[in-house]
Amino acid sequence: MSDQIPSAESAHAGGQTDGPARTRTLTGQVISDKMDKTMTVLVERRVKHPLYKKYIRRSTKLHAHDEENACRVGDLVSIEQCRPLSKSKSWRLHEIIERAR
Repeated sequence: MSDQIPSAESAHAGGQTDGPARTRTLTGQVISDKMDKTMTVLVERRVKHPLYKKYIRRSTKLHAHDEENACRVGDLVSIEQCRPLSKSKSWRLHEIIERAR
């Protein structure tokens, strides 16, 4: 039986992957740019209350790497997850969606 189909286990044994891993991307507003090459981004999400079924805004503040110090307070930015760059910074700037007025 030389015409056997190779199993999925043997196909991945060589260290080959199906493609590039998808990086996690979030959108938020810059609330601080006072640090060098770092900005603080406020990311908001809407969660439904389990009992009252009303949507509540929940927010998270994340530190993100900004190599060129391009972002200013009030900008709407997209950030992507990366390897830890410091104790509190494991996100980097992906793109500036909208500039602050």
